[in-house]
Order: sequence, then C-alpha cells, then structure tokens
Amino acid sequence: MTRIKMWIPVICACCLAAGIWLGYLLAGGKSLSPAQEKLNTVFELIENEYVDEISVDSLVELTIPELLHNLDPHSIYIPKSELEHVNRDLESSFYGIGVQFQIMDDSVCVVEVISGGPAEAVGLMAGDRIIEVDGKPFTGKDITNETVMTNLRGPKDTTVKLTIRRSTARKPLTFEVTRGEIPSLAIDASYIMEDTIGYVRLGKFSDNSYAEFLQALNSLRTKGARSYILDLRGNTGGLLDQAILIANEFLDPYRVIVETRGRDAMENSIWPADGTGAFSSQPLVVLMDEFSASSSEIVAGAIQDNDRGLIVGRRSFGKGLVQRQITLPDSSQMRLTVQRYYTPSGRCIQKDFTRGNNYNYDTEIYDRYSNGEVFSADSVKYDIDQIFATVGGRQVYGGGGIMPDVFVPSDTTGMSSYYFSVANAGLLQKFAYEYADLNREQLSKAKDTEALTRLLPTNDVLLGAFVNYAKQNGIPARWYYINISARLIVNQLKALIARDILGMNAYFIITNSNDPAVKEAVNQLNSGVERTIMSAIEQQVKDNQDE
Repeated sequence: MTRIKMWIPVICACCLAAGIWLGYLLAGGKSLSPAQEKLNTVFELIENEYVDEISVDSLVELTIPELLHNLDPHSIYIPKSELEHVNRDLESSFYGIGVQFQIMDDSVCVVEVISGGPAEAVGLMAGDRIIEVDGKPFTGKDITNETVMTNLRGPKDTTVKLTIRRSTARKPLTFEVTRGEIPSLAIDASYIMEDTIGYVRLGKFSDNSYAEFLQALNSLRTKGARSYILDLRGNTGGLLDQAILIANEFLDPYRVIVETRGRDAMENSIWPADGTGAFSSQPLVVLMDEFSASSSEIVAGAIQDNDRGLIVGRRSFGKGLVQRQITLPDSSQMRLTVQRYYTPSGRCIQKDFTRGNNYNYDTEIYDRYSNGEVFSADSVKYDIDQIFATVGGRQVYGGGGIMPDVFVPSDTTGMSSYYFSVANAGLLQKFAYEYADLNREQLSKAKDTEALTRLLPTNDVLLGAFVNYAKQNGIPARWYYINISARLIVNQLKALIARDILGMNAYFIITNSNDPAVKEAVNQLNSGVERTIMSAIEQQVKDNQDE
C-alpha cells in the first residue's frame, strides 16, 4: 500500500506532463498558454529532480490514454505497436492463408476454408486441427485468437508451414501455404426468406461494406426479393462513408441521412441522399439491438426519420461521437472526438456520459438488463423532454440511441441453468464440430440446409447424444432443465453443424427460423410496412388535433 501511495503523485504529475505535451501538439506548435507553461515546469522538475531516473517516453505512453479517457468514452490513444491490430476491423482485406478457425480444447480447429484462398489451394479442409506452425507446437492454454492471427497472417507471398491432424489420416499432415490476399467480409449472411423477402446481415462497416452490401441486394433481387430485412444487431459500427452509401440506397433524393455538429459551426456537415439509390421504394425493416452502434445507428436513424421503413428490436447502444484519427510525431495515433452525430429529425445519437467518470457509461447496457428494459416494453424509459418528429410527423424520441418502432424483447425462451452450463463450457460448439468432422463425408452431400437437416438424427437422438457428451465432459444430466432447453439446444446444434458443413449463411438460416425479431420483421413486411407507417402518421395527426 505504501508503494502504491508513493506512485500516486508521480502518476498525477505524469498526467500533467502528458497534458502539456499533447496540448502543445494540438496547438500546432504555437506559444504555450500560462497554464501550459505551468505544466511544463512540473514536467521539467520531474524529469530533472525526481529521486529516480524516469523514462519520459514510457511515462507518456502510460498517461496519454488516461488523459483521453477523461475527455469522453471514445477518444483513445493508439500506440504505434498496436496500430495494425486496432485498424484491422476497418480493412476489407488482409494477407493470410484463408481459413476461419475456432479454438477448442486448446487446439486451433479449422471451421471453414475460404473458397479460392491459399489454404484451399494446398488441400486444407474444414475439420483440420493445426498442431504445429513452422515446426513449433501450436496447442495449449496460451493459444489465443490473437496468437493465431499473428502466426497465420503476414506479408504477401511469404510462406508458413502447418502441421495438421485430420480425422481421416493416421499420421499428421504437413502443408506449406503461401499467404495471399484474403477478403474480410462484412456480410455475415444473405438469403431469400418466404420466396420474396431478402435477408441481409451486415456485421461491420469496413471499407468494402457498401460494395458487398450492394452486391448482396442485387443478387437477392435477381432471385426474386421484393422486400428486405437489414439485420444490424450486434453491429458496432465503423466507417461513416459506408453508412452514408448504404442508407443512400434506400432514400429518395435530398432526404437527409445524417448531420455532424461540433464546436466549430463552420465544420458542421449535412449528408443528403443523392438520388442514385436503386432500392428506394422496396419495403424495408431494420433490426436493431442494444449492441448496434455508431454507423448502424446512422443508417437506422435515416430510415426511421424519413419514414422509409420500420425499426424492429430494441434501443440501440447510443454511440454518436465522431472521432478524427490524428497521427502523432512518432507515428502513433489518437482518435479524438470532434463532433456528434444527429439524425435527420435532429436527435443526437450519443447517450449521456459524465466527463472523467466512465463507469456509469461502461455499465449502462448492464443496467438495461437489470431494470428490465430489454425484456419488457413497459420498462422502456422515454425521454419526454426530447421528442422529435419524422418527415411525416410521427413522434420519435431522443436521449441516446435509436428507439425501435416495434419492440421485440430479448429472447429467453429455453434458457436454463443447464443451457448456460454447456454453453459457457463451449460444449455446443465442440460437439457440433466433432459430429460434423466424423460425418463430414456423408453430410457434405447436402447442398442446402433442408437437405442437411434430413441427414441429421431426429431431435431426440441428437439431444440424447449431446447430453451424454456433456456428461462425459463434466456436466451431469439434469432432465428437468434439459427439457426446458431442449428445443434451443437442438436448434443451436443443427445451426453449428450446418455452419461447419455449408458455411455461415446456413447457420443464420437455421437460427433465424426461431428468432422472434426476424419473425416480427417478416410479419411486418407481410402486413405492409407502408400501411403501418401511414397509420402511425395519421394517428399522430389526430392526437395533435385533439390536443
């Protein structure tokens, strides 16, 4: 405790030092203010007179993140060493071997081999376990997702030697793979539902999201889609320009998509639709949840405020701060908040936060679960002091995030202590992977999910096999709770097996078949989204007249 107390003043002083250094940079090298001069004096005293010799560079690296953290929840510092990792999610491609993997039992298991990629070219297969990389063991508790990506990714045309254990081979197999360009797909799934409804799940807003999204929409239209479900659940956002391009596809010309406002009014911007969208008249439902953020909220806000479609699900996260990425002299970077996002009706997307204290902000989603907001529409709190109007006059609410037009609670059907036990232990994925691997030759004959499910055992047999498997792995059978979760467990197993055999599209086809939010979206499209919106507008007009 004494040692901790001793370092507190040093850390505080270092924060001041970082402040002076950062303030000087932001000032563009101009003369320092009296306050900055004072901080500079403190900085020099620490550097020259502190009892121990201090590495200024290391202290700056420690204190700048804390300094930015005290501004707002989303301003961050990115050390040079972490740039590649932090920016990875925004890139549309990288150089690697072309596999999707999952770590199970301290082993790296190949779940899917990307078509046309380097791994496929040399003969790697789904179900393979990577046990060595470049002659070194590649198993154990120290293996993480980051470890795998660090070893499998690398410069173009470099090689990596993999030792594989395959269920159909008696001895380990060795493959030398030449790394190549691998697309990082933004679209998780796209397929036709009920003959004329096109479903697209967008996982992120990276630099190729719009191109992928447009390709998916055009493909669905060719297959007969006449209305669309855009699933943005769990999509935490990304690049602004991609959100604008995607929203633009659904809006008539001159409809506002989003506005950014900052301290300098001269730098405020409004982005309207340009009229080139090819899907501006087809019925549309957007799915949202509490983990949909930033660019997802921009798209949803534009659709809702322009009365273009319905938002179905739950209130979105509420991340409406705009960061500018600034490169510092040592090639490190910081993302500094410079503006806020506003929807066409004038709602600020950003939820409240207290500067210098992010605890409540960080736990806000947890609070929604605790107070019942995600489970019951009656528990949703509307900010009556922030009421806005869509272009047609419907009331929409501010206060952070996008409120849905149609609320769908978080689905807890089939949840039990047994389900949580097997799910938390990763046994659903492990069982599905091993089952798919043992039966791969037979299951690979299936060309779609319907054919695949016909090749699987009956629900009772599949459930019984899994319960025995879980028992062998330390989780006893408790049939009261198993019966509660039986349908959920079987559906998850089928979806995971389908993913291993047919890919991610098949996974969502099966899980969506029992998803309440997807079912509600389909109902809204079948009953007429436009009629629902017009009825709400007419009701709002009537309410205004009565007042």
